[in-house]
Amino acid sequence: MTRTVSRRALLGLGAAVPAAGLLAACGGSGGGGRTVQFVGPELPKTFAPVIAGFERAHPGVTVKYTSVPFDRVNDVLQARLGAKDAEVDVFTVDPPRVSALAARGFLKDLTSYRGEVDRAVLPGQADPSYFRSRLWTVPIWSSTQFLYYNTDLLAKAGITPPGRGPADRLTWERVVELGRKAQKSGAEYGLLLEQTDRYYQLQPLPASLGGGSGIDPHDELTPAVTNDAWVRAMRWYGRIFATGVAPRGVSSDQMNAIFSGGHAAFMVGGPWNIGTLSAQKKFRWGIAPHPYFEGGSPVTPTDSWGWGVNPYGANAGLGLDFVRYAALTKAGSLATIRNNPIIPANAAAFPAYKTVLAEQGGESSAGVGALMEYELTRTAIHRPRTIGYIQFEDIMNKAFADIRNGADPARRLRSAAAALRSAWEQLR
Repeated sequence: MTRTVSRRALLGLGAAVPAAGLLAACGGSGGGGRTVQFVGPELPKTFAPVIAGFERAHPGVTVKYTSVPFDRVNDVLQARLGAKDAEVDVFTVDPPRVSALAARGFLKDLTSYRGEVDRAVLPGQADPSYFRSRLWTVPIWSSTQFLYYNTDLLAKAGITPPGRGPADRLTWERVVELGRKAQKSGAEYGLLLEQTDRYYQLQPLPASLGGGSGIDPHDELTPAVTNDAWVRAMRWYGRIFATGVAPRGVSSDQMNAIFSGGHAAFMVGGPWNIGTLSAQKKFRWGIAPHPYFEGGSPVTPTDSWGWGVNPYGANAGLGLDFVRYAALTKAGSLATIRNNPIIPANAAAFPAYKTVLAEQGGESSAGVGALMEYELTRTAIHRPRTIGYIQFEDIMNKAFADIRNGADPARRLRSAAAALRSAWEQLR
């Protein structure tokens, strides 16, 4: 999830807002030489601009950021929060984990700020921040996914590139068909999925077929991953690897390099890839809407990090001011993406981001802002809210990996369901 592609066009966004305005927006709880301890998975340079902006607005205050690798951050935070560690004031929270963290008392109740938050962020983006009608985190970023294509590989195979509007959306079946055709003309791979084996990327597959999230909508601790739609979706998933359309044995962090290196006809990935692709001057590419299954509905993933406040933090109050600056002011929100081209959840910051992103890739990314807005408002689905999400994601990601490597989908999904029932029994 770490994305640190530099984007010069974002460097000046929000830089001219007066410090006094920032202090007023944050409600300033003072400084007095205090330190806000902030923990997350991004590289330090990602949050350097927002930290600098907050510190300028709060003389005498320091924000100390601790970066923990993405695959370890959740375990590290749970251990520290479980011990009521006062050396954590603010921390990043993956939205579907809000329920589990709130239920365990690891998040400060922010419900008194719900009106302020709901007004400041894009429609629907605060929904995952709620658990049992209380607000627990504030959304910082959002996300969506596009279908990227290699213009030259498609031309070599005699394939007309797909259009950019929602009406031009291809089916998964058609993408595989075109990908195979491109492979016959020299492409190494027909299709890449940027976040292979991750629930975030794969939730839209069964959802497009009406299979739901994988959790019973009437009982948050009952798995629902063995219905016909889930089996059909996972058979498609396993087949693209078994037939060589997609690569086995390649990690998610390699996908962008493979695609930008000219080895694949299509890649499904997020808008953060536009910066990397635009830097490849001899590489011609384009963007189309995220695919869906024939006979199904268009569905796209969404959400990204929110920030929460540790109720036991030594400077939790000042930490809350930092969260409000980063999430609820235009200047703070734009500062969070200055070194990290991901969608800001802040509604006032979004238009500037959308414009820059559409212009960055020239013709390749023209119109991407309209497509991004359409997907966020019309096709996006949140990951499920359940106190058992941590176990759910871990068990399902292992099942996806096994299916990619040749396990029978129906049998492996039944095994996953059994593991989920066992893991969740202790949460009832």
